[in-house]
Amino acid sequence: MKVLHRPDVFAWSRFDEPRNIDFHGYALVRAQGVVLVDPLPMSDHDLAHLDALGRVTTIVITNSDHVRAAADFAARSGAEIVGPTAERDGFPIRCDRWASDGVELVPGVVAIELHGSKTPGELALFVDGSTLITGDLIRAHRAGALTILPDAKLEDRLVAIESVVRLAAITTLDAVLVGDGWPIFRDGRRALRELADSLTSAAR
Repeated sequence: MKVLHRPDVFAWSRFDEPRNIDFHGYALVRAQGVVLVDPLPMSDHDLAHLDALGRVTTIVITNSDHVRAAADFAARSGAEIVGPTAERDGFPIRCDRWASDGVELVPGVVAIELHGSKTPGELALFVDGSTLITGDLIRAHRAGALTILPDAKLEDRLVAIESVVRLAAITTLDAVLVGDGWPIFRDGRRALRELADSLTSAAR
């Protein structure tokens, strides 16, 4: 795995040829154990690295299209799986816990619900007051610039824009780690504000 902007945050990736971007899984090393976010399958090398970081205790799935290898990791580690409350009735795998807006999943990791995306109540994670991890709605197809899902994939574009504006208002935000595309390790709030401004201008 790759160490990111902090020594306790790691990522591993798979290149998606149709979109020409990487898909990412994230690992957060916490005092209580390792938290995986939208975990992709891992190579043997990355699995050995993960084992060296500690025991996986929590797996967070931001939306039903990012189930990926979560069940395999849970079977391997005994970790609990956390999914978005708004998808509880039709989620494709069993979850041990459900998260809605403002829920602290483990100390320092808070769930934020995003609305208007392609699935209801998609989760973003706010880590230690400075790092945002997103699932599907917010992505980056070009380094240094954020975007959102195309209109055809959105349930409600105006509501999705409101979710982006809400995130852009978080004054302490610095890094934005997207599930799909190029993570932003510094000045992430600036990139989010630029995205929010462009979306709201286009919506007028």
